[in-house]
Amino acid sequence: MKNFNDKVVVITGGATGIGFGFAKAFGKEGAKIVISARRENRLQEAVAGLTEMDIEAKYLTADVTKREDVEALADFAWDAYGQVDVIINNAGMMVPHSPVLDMPIEHFQAIMNVNVFGVIHGSQVFGKRFIEQGTPAVIFNIGSENSLFHGTPFNGAYVATKHSVRAITISLREELPEFIDVRLICPGFVVSELGPEENMQHGMPTDEFIDIAMEQIKANEFYVVSHAYNIVHIDEDHTQLKRVYETYVPRYEGDVQYDIRTNIKPILEQMLNHKLRMS
Repeated sequence: MKNFNDKVVVITGGATGIGFGFAKAFGKEGAKIVISARRENRLQEAVAGLTEMDIEAKYLTADVTKREDVEALADFAWDAYGQVDVIINNAGMMVPHSPVLDMPIEHFQAIMNVNVFGVIHGSQVFGKRFIEQGTPAVIFNIGSENSLFHGTPFNGAYVATKHSVRAITISLREELPEFIDVRLICPGFVVSELGPEENMQHGMPTDEFIDIAMEQIKANEFYVVSHAYNIVHIDEDHTQLKRVYETYVPRYEGDVQYDIRTNIKPILEQMLNHKLRMS
């Protein structure tokens, strides 16, 4: 999907930061915007700001950790406009940095509930309705540069959630009907309200990130990336993996015998036939 004029775009966590940046960007493309978050006062401020830009926008308070809230958000959007074309599963949180061994399990549970289960709720609720609606649609999941490599130590919980988002998004891309696009947006260090202001001030300005991202979104890229230096970390990871493979388990004729996709090919074909039937 390259043209968002008159499309309906729903954004979780859309009152501030990257979510609000996308609300402005899609609105300027002519889309109608529905944003959600937990703080109604920030939603009201965001909708007022969008309205001043001549962007049609509505809001609903919602907590993405609660399936019933996400269902209510979908009901609200469809009731308001009769259709939805895009869901951006953007709502996210961070927890205080801590070594994995010392991090309270409650912190792991809290961040998983928002960053992972929030994405699952949004993808399932809107994905099923997109199938029923039967028209071209897009699911954007907000991952992170940390979906692609481990950015910093003492940040294992956050990084784990973003690796999970990547895995979920790749699975969705293979499973959903062809008329539903699935994309993974991987912001680097971008200014937002996720962390302390003294840290966030060093990030890429939000609008700069949005401009970079929108170019890729309109080009229908699956991965949407931003920070140029990240390729250094990605190459380091891949170089290490390649060296270990080449040293200890180099390729050999017939090595496909243990490939999981090859061995379960009949099951995959059955699943793909089911996908085609949904189309």
